[in-house]
Amino acid sequence: MRKLKYPIQFSLLLLFISIACSSDGNNEVVKKIEPEANYDISSILTKFEGTGLSYSTSGNTVTFTTQNLPNHTSPYWPTNNPLYEVYNGANSSWRQNPNEIAEQNIVLTINLNPKEALNKEATPLGPIGISRNGVVFFNQYAGPDLPLTNEINSFDQWLGHPTGGSIYHYHIEPTYLTTTFGEDAFLGLLADGFPVYGPVENGETISNTDLDAYHGHTSATTDFPDGIYHYHITSEDPYLNGNGYFGTPGNISR
Repeated sequence: MRKLKYPIQFSLLLLFISIACSSDGNNEVVKKIEPEANYDISSILTKFEGTGLSYSTSGNTVTFTTQNLPNHTSPYWPTNNPLYEVYNGANSSWRQNPNEIAEQNIVLTINLNPKEALNKEATPLGPIGISRNGVVFFNQYAGPDLPLTNEINSFDQWLGHPTGGSIYHYHIEPTYLTTTFGEDAFLGLLADGFPVYGPVENGETISNTDLDAYHGHTSATTDFPDGIYHYHITSEDPYLNGNGYFGTPGNISR
């Protein structure tokens, strides 16, 4: 009997390779590429509402213009402002910084179809996104590579405070928003277009270990039932963002 040239196992391997791969005229293997997620955040724009906050869309971008005035009380308002309120939070180490809330003119242009960036960028000091009431988000640093350990004691009863340039902002959970809308609610956008949600998802409190290096993950949300990459605010450093933007940030000017 004539022997087979190849053992049957090797023949099956060749058949598998021929089915799984294709080649062009130069005999180069063409790899199968998974389709890229196609996100559209247009549906959540109506959730943005605040004093001195407006937005407009053009093509595949949205431009927010904000006076950056919180719609809640704070000891950082001038004392003649109706929203002025002495500190009544729970931090026994609270101390007021010498700054006040004042009107700004901050413009953020963000992609409506965010995608994962091939080369991730670190977030800068200053605004890195916008909350749904028009107040900007800052990252997890009090200064270049300085943790919030001491600065956190100057956060008001809603866990925000102003800079020396009078820019009020949130580094950590904006409790006015989570109290108003829920701890699992949509809270805003980072400059790369990906949403920010509160510290709860599907009834469970999110921890840092549930998230990736950029402080986010992909799952379904109430606003995006088919799933979307999104950030979560947690109770521990880095709070809002980790190693940088997951996507490509748009433009921020002030």
